[in-house]
Amino acid sequence: MRPGPGRCVLTDKREQGEFSHLDAQGRARMVDVGAKTPTRRRAVAECWVDLGPQLCARIQEGDLPKGDVLAVARIAGIQAAKRTPELIPLCHGLPLDQVRIELEVRPGEGKVRIETEASCTAKTGVEMEALTAASVAALALYDMCKGVRKGIRIEGLRLLRKEGGRSGTWTADGGE
Repeated sequence: MRPGPGRCVLTDKREQGEFSHLDAQGRARMVDVGAKTPTRRRAVAECWVDLGPQLCARIQEGDLPKGDVLAVARIAGIQAAKRTPELIPLCHGLPLDQVRIELEVRPGEGKVRIETEASCTAKTGVEMEALTAASVAALALYDMCKGVRKGIRIEGLRLLRKEGGRSGTWTADGGE
């Protein structure tokens, strides 16, 4: 049988990696985590918004028509983490204990660094919540600043660290 639209046939899981969100026929499915034991989970992600030095200086001075753009981006990131399963189809809804959003304006580089952290005690990880928070915080910052500068770029969305669960701790600096 040939794979149709939206289908993938796996021939050797060892060679291609274990895809837990695909069934034996290659169809998307939500992973059953019912038998897993809840553990403390934590994930940290980052994203960069390239705004240019002049716009970064204006953000630090609070001199933008839409007000405190960093506060809006922070709230957007927190809301996004809470709504991750509505945005990412196969994500489980998690009882988040905490979401932290840090925005660091770096005028010399012309960028804002966004770091997010999500944590909970659950049967599955919070990586998607941290990544969603970072990406939506970046999008909100873009939206708040696009009237002042058109060439804004969102870059470098990535997971920095995850803790908990069967695989334990992973850091971006530690490799795959």
